[in-house]
Amino acid sequence: MTESIVLPSFLCDCPDPMLSALATLMLRLGGWTAIGEMPPLEKAVFIVAPHTSNWDGFWLFVYRISFKVQLRILAKHTLFWWPLAPILRACGAVPLDRSQSSATVQQLVDMFAREDHFFLALAPEGTRRKRPYWKTGFFQIASAANVPIVMAFIDYEKRVMGIGPQLNPALGMDVILEQIREFYAPFTACCPERQGPIEFPPDRDNEAS
Repeated sequence: MTESIVLPSFLCDCPDPMLSALATLMLRLGGWTAIGEMPPLEKAVFIVAPHTSNWDGFWLFVYRISFKVQLRILAKHTLFWWPLAPILRACGAVPLDRSQSSATVQQLVDMFAREDHFFLALAPEGTRRKRPYWKTGFFQIASAANVPIVMAFIDYEKRVMGIGPQLNPALGMDVILEQIREFYAPFTACCPERQGPIEFPPDRDNEAS
């Protein structure tokens, strides 16, 4: 399954507006500019790229708190024990049983069906190391759940991050792949030497993990 972004557990959703103000200040001090707007959607699969460093997760999570975006991430179900479970849930983590990899997509599709509001964030590159292909789980989930794909980004050269256009999975994998390539082409990763090409594997129809 597509790897979730690594996020710091000490940052979590909080009703106190001072936390949002602190996150906004951190973005400003870090030299970041947030661009783009959240689309008026109730459900979507968010893909985030490029993903070559743990700093990606840190800064995007600060962005999430600053703009109060309710993104959910994946975590192994075995991590949900007391007292870690409440912290993980507060941070938007979703418990996922990966013992049966073939059922992973269906688990997430079922979550989309149960929830009234569900934004799932995934990193299709799958790892912070260079890989020849992107994982296709994000497309399979969005297609099966009948929800759009929203492209989020982080650019270390221009110090900008934010939300880009949404994609319709009904257009098919080849069309989606070309749209993704075009959108992410201008962005510079934290560690460019770790960034692989935006390609889907040859056996893309069977590649769910």
